[in-house]
Order: sequence, then C-alpha cells, then structure tokens
Amino acid sequence: MLYILTSLSMAAVLSEGLAMLATLLRQVPYLSEEDIEAFLPLWKRLVTLKRHDFLIQAGQVEHNLYFVASGVLRIYYPSQAEEICVGFGYANNMVCSFPSFVDNRPSDYCLQALKKCELLAISRTDFTDFVERNACFARFWRQELERVLVGRIEREIDLLLPEPERRLARLLARSPHIFQRVPKKYIASYLRMSPETLSRLR
Repeated sequence: MLYILTSLSMAAVLSEGLAMLATLLRQVPYLSEEDIEAFLPLWKRLVTLKRHDFLIQAGQVEHNLYFVASGVLRIYYPSQAEEICVGFGYANNMVCSFPSFVDNRPSDYCLQALKKCELLAISRTDFTDFVERNACFARFWRQELERVLVGRIEREIDLLLPEPERRLARLLARSPHIFQRVPKKYIASYLRMSPETLSRLR
C-alpha cells in the first residue's frame, strides 16, 4: 500500500510539473498547442532531491535537461580553495550543467539542491531529436542559448566591477527575490565577496 501511495504521489507531482512546464511554454507565442502537446510526454522522469543532494557532480556527463518544478539549486565550480558559486536554478526554469549537456563532455560544475527539489527530466537524445524535427522548438532552443549567452556576459561584467555595491545592485536588478530563496553565504560566493561584506551592504 505504501508503494502504491508513493507511486500515486509521484504521478501527481509529475502531472503538476508538466502543467507548469506547459504554462511556461504557452507564453512563447510561436509554439503551437500541438507542438507543446507533442513535447510534454518526452519529460518522462521525475527527480526528487533532498537538501544538499547533487543533481550532477563535476566529472559526470550531463545526459538530461531538467525543469525545476519546485526548490532551488546552486551551480558551483569546485576549486581546491573554495566552492565558487556561478549561478542558481529556480522553480519554473530549466537547468542543467549546460556545457556538458551541449558538448557531451564531463561537467566542470556541480548542481546541488539548497532545499528539497522536484524536477522533470528529458534526455539529451529525446530533446535533440525533437528539436531537429520541429522548427518552432529549434527557434525556442536557439533563443534559450542566446539567453544563456547574455547571462554569461552579464555575469562577466559583474566580476569586472571592483565595487561590491555595484555587483550587488546588478544582481538585485536581475533577481530581486534572491534573498528570499538563497542563503546569504551562497549569494556572497556568487558575488565574489565575503559574507561579512554582503551583510554590511544589506
């Protein structure tokens, strides 16, 4: 009975996540309902992470693209000296170790849950095959790649600014609710400043 209840619960979470993803995709004006309905069944797997669980670790190859139904993840580079936070994954957004997903090579980054997370997964093979067959989703993916590139440029500008106040202001302009979602120590790492400096600025 416990297994059945668990299965029913997982099915409910999967259904809710797919509904969220469909709502997000319907905001893209050139994606038809037929396109979206064909795309959704490819998100076959539900992934549940507890706090501090890893979605992927450095050295692993990213085989999936994920849609975050709930929770928050951090993306960080594990150097010998420290764990350098380079980004976050929020609910109602797609996330993966992007260079690894695109190039099919081992990831340089770790993705770790900061709280309980529920994610939907689509395999690289299913995603790539669908995008290659569907011109509208190919356009959607191209625009997502452009968005990632713009985000990378914004991030590099942040790191070039010597004043921590300006780095924080730029982050808050992009993500005004980040302090309600992410612990300060990870925000400080992302901004390349000490937690003490961040507390003083806040």
